[in-house]
Parts: sequence; C-alpha cells; structure tokens
Amino acid sequence: MVRNVHERIVPAPIERVGPLLDRIGGPDDVLWPTPGWQPMVLDRPVAVGAAGGHSSIRYRVTGYEPGRRVEFEFTPGDGIEGRHVISAEPAGPDRTLLRYVSEGRFTGAMRLAWPLAVRWAHDALLEELLDNAERAVGVEPARPARRSAYVRLLRAFEVPRSIATAPPRTPLISGALPRVDWTDAYAVRALPGMPADPQVWADAVFRHPPRWVLAALGLRELLVGLVGIDRSGAGAFATLARTEDEVLLGTDANHLDFRASVRREPDRVVLSTVVGLHNRRGRLYSALVRPVHPIVVRAMLNRASRRLSGAARRNPLDVVARMR
Repeated sequence: MVRNVHERIVPAPIERVGPLLDRIGGPDDVLWPTPGWQPMVLDRPVAVGAAGGHSSIRYRVTGYEPGRRVEFEFTPGDGIEGRHVISAEPAGPDRTLLRYVSEGRFTGAMRLAWPLAVRWAHDALLEELLDNAERAVGVEPARPARRSAYVRLLRAFEVPRSIATAPPRTPLISGALPRVDWTDAYAVRALPGMPADPQVWADAVFRHPPRWVLAALGLRELLVGLVGIDRSGAGAFATLARTEDEVLLGTDANHLDFRASVRREPDRVVLSTVVGLHNRRGRLYSALVRPVHPIVVRAMLNRASRRLSGAARRNPLDVVARMR
C-alpha cells in the first residue's frame, strides 16, 4: 500500500478556495496544470458517478462534498487499486488547507512503473496544481514548483505528436495558388490552455524551428543560388493573410510558389502546405525536397507543440480571466 500526500496552505478563505474543487475536470478547471500536463477530463460536472481521467489513468467520482472534497476511485485494470482525494478545509479566517491524497496498491507493470517514473511525474504535477490554486486566488507562489531534469525527460514522451491528416478545404488555403502540384497536411492535438491564436502557433512553428532544421535551411540558402534558384530570405514565412482561426504564409520564387496554412481548430492545430511548380528547376527541386518535407514539417510542428505546452504555470491574469 502506497500513500502519497501533497498539501499547501492557500492564503485565502475557504469560500474562495473551495469552489475551485467543484470545477476540476471541467472546461473551466483552473487547478489542473494543463497544457503542461495531459488534462484531467470528466464526462460531466463533478458529481458521484462522473467518470474520466488524465493520460492513461482512468477513475470515477465516488464521493463529493461541494466546495470541500472530491474522491476518485481508480478504474480496475489500470494497475492501481485505490483512490485519490482532493479536499479543502479552513486553516484560519483567511487561510485554507488544500490537500491531495493518493493511496492504493499497485499491480502488474505499475509496481515497477511507479517507483521508476510515475511517482516523479505525479509529484511534479501535484505541486504545480497547488501553485495554480494560489494563483487562482491572486497570489504568486513563494517558491513555484520546478521540474527536475528527469521529469522534463519523462514529459517529453507525453507531449502530443503530429500525424498526417487530410488537407482542410478553407477559403485561405483553397484559393492560395492558381495551380497546385502537390499538397499535404499534418495535425497535432491542442491541449486545454494552449493558445487559440493561429498566429502564435505560426510563429512557434516557423520562427523557432529545431536547430537541425535551421542548419538544413541555412545549407539550402548556400546551395540553391548555385543552380539559379531564388534564395528564400527573411520573408519566406511572411504572413500573407489571416482569419480568426487561420494564418496563411508563403512566398513566390522563380522555380515554385508555396503557401503554408496554420489553422487552429477546437481540439487540434493543422499545418497544411500547397506547392505550385513553374519549370524544370522547380520539378527537380521538388523531387529532392518532397521526401524530406514531412520529416521537417512534423519536427517543426512537434517542437511548437512542446514549446507551447512546456510552461504549466499560467499567467495569474489568465487564471482570473477564466474564472469570470
């Protein structure tokens, strides 16, 4: 049997802290530290019988006292037999004790996974949850939780990764070029709390690519001029047009034209590319580049996802805004 306890004195009365528990697992949850971690999602507002979980861990609500206590029981078959409980109780006129207790018995592979990995991620997540509780009442934690190098390594395996998808047919990308010789699209899951502005995603994708992509683009700039192909220059990924949920980037050159669309959908971000070839140089260049294009694009989109999900600590003003 393992019992794991995290608690924090939150400098606010129970009347302000307690209602935060009632929103856990819902769309306006300000406690669970997402997008830094996979979100806790329940299938309905907190009530006995509500079911859900986070990542691969599943559970259901088995006890509920509004504004005071929520008890979850782990679903059989996940390697954990037991429960976890979040509770709030007065600790003075303007202080509240917030406590998160997990207790249970591990079975199967979880007996090894808990001491090697799960425990460290679990502890880091809950300390960030307690940080969010303080921020939700307008107080910045005196010593904000910091992830160890090991926890950062573990998190790298959970960040959503891009997958191929059907190119969307939106007004911006559909009419971007008079002729399209090839197109593709990749999507990555957008976790709760990630930016809704497609321009933020476009900047993260194209302004902050992986270092090896930067090196490859630099080499490309050196070589293409030798064969009469235009160098991209600083304006290669300039924003050409945008709507509320989509940004169109691209450039025209003597060998080909390309456009890239970054579209923010409710639960994912889609990066689409369309290319129009002009001549023999364009066709030759495309034949060389197209096989590695998916590797480069997915690496850029994955890095953007990591970059935008890496900071679990929300801006206190953002937290307050979500509570209104």
